[in-house]
Amino acid sequence: MTIHAAPATVTAATKDAGSRRPLRAESVLTVLAVLWMLLVLAAAVFPSLISPEDPSLVIATRALQPPGETLMGTDQYGRSIAGLIVHGAQSSIVIGLAATLIAVVLGGGLGLLGGYLGGVTDMIIGRLIDVLMCFPGVLLALIIATALGPTTANLILAVGVGSLPAFSRVMRGQVMSVRSRLYVEAAHSVGFSRLRILARHVLPNSIAPIVVLATVSVGTAIVVAASLSFLGLGPQSAVPDWGQLLASGQPYLSSAWWISTFPGLTITLTVISISLLGDGLRDSLDTD
Repeated sequence: MTIHAAPATVTAATKDAGSRRPLRAESVLTVLAVLWMLLVLAAAVFPSLISPEDPSLVIATRALQPPGETLMGTDQYGRSIAGLIVHGAQSSIVIGLAATLIAVVLGGGLGLLGGYLGGVTDMIIGRLIDVLMCFPGVLLALIIATALGPTTANLILAVGVGSLPAFSRVMRGQVMSVRSRLYVEAAHSVGFSRLRILARHVLPNSIAPIVVLATVSVGTAIVVAASLSFLGLGPQSAVPDWGQLLASGQPYLSSAWWISTFPGLTITLTVISISLLGDGLRDSLDTD
């Protein structure tokens, strides 16, 4: 009997080992994503420590140098592309985080009220969100940024409002699911106020999908903000953000490809890393 049991044990162990391989691959990707985001955050918080050179310093004698003498080459003004990416990280990350925060607070708040109160309140909020959803998020952000003008605050507001409908829909659906559960009905039956039920029972049990969505939305906000900056609707400052770096290299794509390529790769790696972190967070919170 022992002889017959051994192959089954080996087979089971082989299956277990095979089933663990994707998990290990995902773990490696997640670790790489975390390391990359730590590097990006360090650049955003301590840009002068990582790249001491003044990013606005023009050195005409080294204009359009390819990668080699400097890490990622120089632009048409002789500025280091690597240094510009490091110093531009602060603006890009702040815009992404602030725009997502606006979307979470406004969109999540509207969804929370509509889903919990229902009735006329839900109908009015629903119609407002329907109007906003008539426009793609990027187009809505483009309209708002064009109307308000190219400043950092206006860009944050434009990107945040463009992301608002998704948060409202997710929060509303989650709240409507939670409010029908037994512990919420029990809280109503013992006379708890609506505000207390909302704060102690409904919101804490509805927030997990919003956290996951917010994590992924930071990457989306960075891309949208970079797109608007590329079109000239971003903040006008001496230190360009990643979108402005892309735009500045457009006339030189055939002769100085590195001006646009490295900022583009930075945006791509950042967005992919944020998406991987969002997937990992979703799995850990076990939300659908």
